[in-house]
Amino acid sequence: MASDEVKLIGAWASPFAMRPRIALNLKSVPYEFLQETFGSKSELLLKSNPVHKKIPVLLHADKPVCESNIIVEYIDETWSSSGPSILPSHPYDRAIARFWAAYIDEKWFDSLRSILKAEGEEEKKAVLARVEEGNAILEKAFKDCSKGKSFFNGDQIGYLDIAFGCFLGWLRVTELAAGHKLVDDVKTPSLSKWAERFCNDPAVKPVMPDTAKLAEFAQKIFAKPPQA
Repeated sequence: MASDEVKLIGAWASPFAMRPRIALNLKSVPYEFLQETFGSKSELLLKSNPVHKKIPVLLHADKPVCESNIIVEYIDETWSSSGPSILPSHPYDRAIARFWAAYIDEKWFDSLRSILKAEGEEEKKAVLARVEEGNAILEKAFKDCSKGKSFFNGDQIGYLDIAFGCFLGWLRVTELAAGHKLVDDVKTPSLSKWAERFCNDPAVKPVMPDTAKLAEFAQKIFAKPPQA
C-alpha cells in the first residue's frame, strides 16, 4: 500500500491522535501525518469531520473515519492480516475492553485534566483523590484483563492498552505540575510496570511526546488569563 493512501489529521500533543498512530504502527501501515495547528482548524479537517470538527481523522483512500477509538477498530479490521490483532478475539473480552475505554475517556481523563485547572489546595486535593481512586479501579482492571500477562490485552499491546496508554504523557506532565506521583510501584505496582513496558514498545516510543515539551505546551493552553 502506498503511503499517500493513508493520512491522519492530528496533532503531536493530542492523546486521541496518538491512538491511531500506535495502531498504524502496530499494523506496519505507512501513513502521512497531517498536523493541525493549536487554536485553528484547517479546511481539510472541517471538510473531513463536519459534525465534531475535531481531530483525529483518518483518511483512507480519501474516505474519512472519525473518533479515535472508532479509528483504532477500523485499522484493526481493515489491516486484519497485518500485525497483531488489536481487539480481543472473544466477544466478552471485546465488550470489557470497550467498557473500560469508555470509563477512561468519560471519567478518569476528565479528573486528570481537572488537576491542571484546579484552584487552591483544597480543590487540588479533592481532584487528586478522584484520580487516585480511578487509578485503583484501573489497577484491578489491569489484573483482571491481563490475566497475569504484560498488557491489558495479554502478551501484546491491544485496544485497551492504546486507550489508556495514550494518556501517559499527560499523566507525567500532571504529576510534575501537581508535585504528586499518581502511578508508582507502591500504590499501583501493576500499572507502573505496565506503563514502562507500554512506553518502551517500538510501536509507541516514536509517538510518545517528550515530557518537557508537553509540559511547556500545557502551560500555554492552561495558562490563566491575567486579572483585570
